[in-house]
This record gives sequence, structure tokens and C-alpha cells, in this order.
Amino acid sequence: MSTQDHALGTPAAYRRVLADRDFRLLWAGSTVSLAGDGMTFVALAWLVLSQPGGTARLGLLTVCFTLPVFAGGLLVGPLLDRFDKRHVLAADCVLRGGAVASIPLAAASGEAPAWLPFAVAAVHGLLKMVPLAGFPAAIPDLVRRADLDAANALEALGFGTAGVVGPSLGGLLIAGVGAPNVLAIDAASYLVFAVAALAVRRPLTPGPRADAATTPAARLSVLLRDRFLVVTTLAFMAFNVAEGMLLVVAPWLAKTHLPGGSSALGLLLAALAAGELAGAVAGLWRPRLNPLRALAFAQLAAGGGFLAVLLTPHPWGVAAGFLAIGLFSAPMTVWAQSLRMERIPGPLRGRAFRALRTLMQATPPLGAALATPILREGDLALAAASMFLVATVPVLMLLAPGSSRPPG
Repeated sequence: MSTQDHALGTPAAYRRVLADRDFRLLWAGSTVSLAGDGMTFVALAWLVLSQPGGTARLGLLTVCFTLPVFAGGLLVGPLLDRFDKRHVLAADCVLRGGAVASIPLAAASGEAPAWLPFAVAAVHGLLKMVPLAGFPAAIPDLVRRADLDAANALEALGFGTAGVVGPSLGGLLIAGVGAPNVLAIDAASYLVFAVAALAVRRPLTPGPRADAATTPAARLSVLLRDRFLVVTTLAFMAFNVAEGMLLVVAPWLAKTHLPGGSSALGLLLAALAAGELAGAVAGLWRPRLNPLRALAFAQLAAGGGFLAVLLTPHPWGVAAGFLAIGLFSAPMTVWAQSLRMERIPGPLRGRAFRALRTLMQATPPLGAALATPILREGDLALAAASMFLVATVPVLMLLAPGSSRPPG
């Protein structure tokens, strides 16, 4: 590891990246919108849990949130490759903001139909890959290569900050103003992101170099020959299955086993995000270990946090586990994303990030599907053990020899 690599974690790197007006606008708008999204998950989950058969319906809601991500990723790639990312991001904000706003509008005119939260979740999931792929694909065009770690850490910090503010504030506001009005606040956050994206001065178009210089099969071959990309993607997919289970377990615990109700749910999700926030800062430092070993140890530590659900009914003990999951998973994201940016050829970067993030974000529905029948039986120990094993067994792939060799 070079001296320059360790210098990336200095405050000067943050200042350089944030001094860029366009990056600063896009990052701030994304963070505000993500905070609104954190409030939305809590609000939709609470609406669904209030319906008859709420536990089973909660699993369906999580599937609606996550399953359309795969189909959306297939649509998003061509859009990001063909059109200016500023306009694609703004259009996404209009569509998802309108979908979220439909619930408070329906509630204001009478009563929102029971199916509407699921439809809103499906639209959210279908378009979720627009910012998840669009923002990182734009980062190399907005910052210098030497500042990639700092920019990726700032993206993770945005996720963490939004995750702390959104769920905790959403949980508190539900008791005061009701879930539909919390959704209205998220709709407004989309407007903020749309304005920020359109205010970016630098065109974010792919340009001729990102056009189809090679066939799709050749592009896929470049990615599949890189064992690092393959094993990290598979490991992250498995970890996201465990997190998909957690998205069902957390509201179920708050509703049935933890004191505080929606506030307890906000506490758990905020603890997860607070861990991600601290972990993103730690991710600016790259350890001297082999990158795959560093990722493996971080994933093993994060996986251990899932066992903390066994501390129920003590909300702060469970929250400590959520904190550990975020604390150790965030550096995984920062390290892996910077290494992918370095290893993936520039002309393939947009398509590659869309494909990789789509694969990684498409697996939580499997976790939700696995968790729902376990929770219907009330077997918390089985749920905890399942999450731990799913999250940690892929560590063996990361530790396998030869995983970090460059493609060739």
C-alpha cells in the first residue's frame, strides 16, 4: 500500500472533493432524498403492520421494496448510458416522489386503499437503481482518481447520515402526525434532489467513449474474468440476503417484542445507520491486508451483529447489534467500490456499476421470503442463526487464494 493510498483518508481529501460544486450539490441532494426514504420505509411498514395479518403482509411489503430492483436495473443501464445523468436523476425524483405522495393525498381525501403501500413500494424498488447506479457512475467524472476513496466515503457517509436521521425521525413523527404525513415529507425530499441534480453545471453524459465499443458478450467477459469482482459481488449478494431478513425481523420485533413500538423501530434502523456512518469514516483508511482478507474480516464481524436480536426484549442490546452490522459493513462498501472503480475499464464503468449494484440489490427479497415463515412461527433463534450463517459463510470465498489477481 503506497503512502498516497493512506493519505486519501486525510481531511484534505474531503475538502478537495466537497470544494467541487457539482459533486457537493449531487451529494447533498442525494443525502436529503435518502433521509426521506428512511422515513418512508418506517411509515409504510407501520401502515402495513396495522392491517389484518400484518406480519405476513410485512414480508410482502419488503419483497415489493426489493424484488423490482432487478428489473429496474435492466432498464436503468441503457438510460444512464444514453441520457444525461442529471436529467435521469431528476425524472426519477419526479416519478418516485409522485408515487410516495399518492398515499397522503389518498388519506386526505378519505382513506388510502390497503393495496396502495405495496404499489408505492414496488415503484420505489423499480426505480431505486437510478440513484444507486447513477451517482457512483458519475463520481469518476466529478473527482480525480486520487480522491475516489474520499468521494466513495462521502457517499457512504451520506447513506449513514440519512439512515440515522430518516428512520429515527420517521419513527418519532408517526406517533405525532401519522404515517401518511411522514410520507408527504419524503415526497418533498425528492423535489430537493431533483432541483440539486438539475443545478449541476457539468454535463453527465457518457460521451463516445462509453458507447458500444465492444459487444455485450465481450464486456461481460471482462468482468467475469476478474475474480475479485465475481467473489465480492457474490459475497455482497449473500450479505444483502441477511439484511433482507433483517428488514422483516426489525419491524416484527418492534411491533411484537420490544417496548416503544414505532420508536423502537426507529431506534434500530437509526443504530444501523449510525454504525454505517462511523464505518464510512473508518473506510477511508485502507488496511495493509490483502483487500479480500480485509473484506472477509469486516464481513465476518458484521455478520456477528445479527445474533444480537437474541437479546430481545432489550431494545438497546438489539440496537448494539444493528450498530455493529453497520459499523463493519460500511468499510466493505467503501473499499470494494474504490477497488472496482480502479479495476473496471472506464468505458465499461457505467454499465458495470449498474449490473453489479443491480445484482447486489436484487437479493434482499430472498431474505424477506426466508424470514417471513420463520417469524410466523415465532422462532427468533432460527431467524438469528439463519441471518448469521447467510452473512458469514461467503467469507470462505473471499479468503480463497487467487481472488485478488487482476483480470488478464
